Amino acid sequence: MAPSILLKHKTLTYALYDWANSAFATTVMAGFFPVFFKEYWSAGTDATLSTARLGFANAGAGLLIALLAPLLGALSDRGIHKKRFLLFFTLLGGGAAAALYLVGQGNWPLASLLYILGSFAFIGSNLFYDALLVDVAAPSERNLVSAFAYASGYLGGGLLFALNVLMTLKPALFGLSGAAQAVQISFLCVGAWWILFGLPVQFSHHTPARKALPPNLLRNAFAQLGKTLRDIRSFRPIFYFLLAYWLYIDGVHTIIKMAVDYGLSLGLQSSSLISALLLTQFVGFPAALCFGWLGNRFGAIRSIKLAILVYLGVSLYGAFMRTEFEFYLMAITIGLVQGGIQALSRATFANLIPEGKSAEFFGFYNMVGKFAAIAGPALIAVTGLLARQAGLTENTATRLGISSIALMFLGGWFLLNYATRQQSAVDPGAQS
Repeated sequence: MAPSILLKHKTLTYALYDWANSAFATTVMAGFFPVFFKEYWSAGTDATLSTARLGFANAGAGLLIALLAPLLGALSDRGIHKKRFLLFFTLLGGGAAAALYLVGQGNWPLASLLYILGSFAFIGSNLFYDALLVDVAAPSERNLVSAFAYASGYLGGGLLFALNVLMTLKPALFGLSGAAQAVQISFLCVGAWWILFGLPVQFSHHTPARKALPPNLLRNAFAQLGKTLRDIRSFRPIFYFLLAYWLYIDGVHTIIKMAVDYGLSLGLQSSSLISALLLTQFVGFPAALCFGWLGNRFGAIRSIKLAILVYLGVSLYGAFMRTEFEFYLMAITIGLVQGGIQALSRATFANLIPEGKSAEFFGFYNMVGKFAAIAGPALIAVTGLLARQAGLTENTATRLGISSIALMFLGGWFLLNYATRQQSAVDPGAQS
């Protein structure tokens, strides 16, 4: 039965969209944008200041989608032209990525604006893409189809990123003048890849009839959000788990987005940093599967705590890192836990939800996840700037900035412990 599900046309085109937009997450968000932002668009700028600019750009993108997510979620819930909104975000994101090719040296404000638009489109597209799953697959098929699409994203994003990395390491092989031009062409590749492979889903299946729009849609969207929040607060284990999740997943996403910039601030070679990031991409997929086994064997909460401790160690050790070899080790370490902490968090939340509340509560959970990486980049930026104002050296300020993320993992750890105790009080047989 499984192969027949995955070979369906609508399943393949659905998975192809994950293949499409993951290129932006790997090549742009985590890979080349931080490098080019520091070395080209912020050339000659104090490293702490350029890191702060990137941190605020990441936070700005997260804040924008956070403000609009309730409205977008309400539209998605009602089936309001899901594929049309998906097409809009595809064109916006692909266009923003491709437009980075045109940004001249030193023009960091325009680069930041395009990055914010692209990141907004990436997150916005995922809101409607996720909502299409119920139209693509029957309930008994959704786990398999979702996992297949997730794997396609790892593969598609990784393959294009590998090609882009090769372009920067061997530009002459592609008829390019140097690594800088290779990075610029990579932005064009991402835009074309996202749009080209993102279009087939538009023609693959029909969405169900749309529900009628209520009057004052925006007010109703935020009213529903408030009701859901009140409901969640009445279930204390879920409420504290979501607080914990927001903190530690924000730290996870911040490290993904800021790691390369941090390595550059320490004077490490950009080619080595990009290669390490590529290594993380390919380590992450099998490691996520292994973490699923750990969750079954030792319990999801214990496994999440293990991952948080690993991230805590990485954020603290990062303040003392000096060599590219150490960065490679950290990249492998992150790859071992990156997919697992996300997968087990989703499974844990599913087990906490009371019967009859899954759709409503999972919508809120997904929204919390979409808001991640707002506080983390801003924390790095503010910590670094305050350290510089206090008279500390650029190098020390940069190291303090990255180590400040440890606060998010510590907060997540303690809140997760508290959520576990709350759940044990409600259900003494709950798994820890």
